[in-house]
Amino acid sequence: MNNQKGLSVKSVVAIGIGAAIYGPVVGFSVGFIGHALSDFLMYGQTWWSWVLATAVLGLIIGLYGMRLDLENGVFTTKQMIGFNIVQIIANVVSWLIIAPVGDILIYSEPQNKVFLQGATATITNSISILILGTILLKAYAATKVKKGSLRRD
Repeated sequence: MNNQKGLSVKSVVAIGIGAAIYGPVVGFSVGFIGHALSDFLMYGQTWWSWVLATAVLGLIIGLYGMRLDLENGVFTTKQMIGFNIVQIIANVVSWLIIAPVGDILIYSEPQNKVFLQGATATITNSISILILGTILLKAYAATKVKKGSLRRD
């Protein structure tokens, strides 16, 4: 498979944001279903190792998202840093371990090719989520009423 393994920046950021806001089950499901459908509709076949990697990315970010208090308008600098550490780890696990190893085991792809693809995906996805994901999560939190900010007159 050529370049069809990669999701668009928009899709990766959407999975990261959705997972952080709605949790690990949604993150895993959106990653799995979204990537599987995208592969099938665009290329007529599904690259399952990368589908699983995307699902795991959503799962890990979703698990961390449970620690955030976005619904109450809270997304502190410390939480931003934590979110980005977790999303980078999730990208490394997904694209430098799961996807390449799956490609080797399932599709007998050459190691140098799949690890180069995985490294490229890790870097681009991490940077995309770091920039766009952080901005969007901060903006989302800003739309929510901060807990205890409303007082009765």
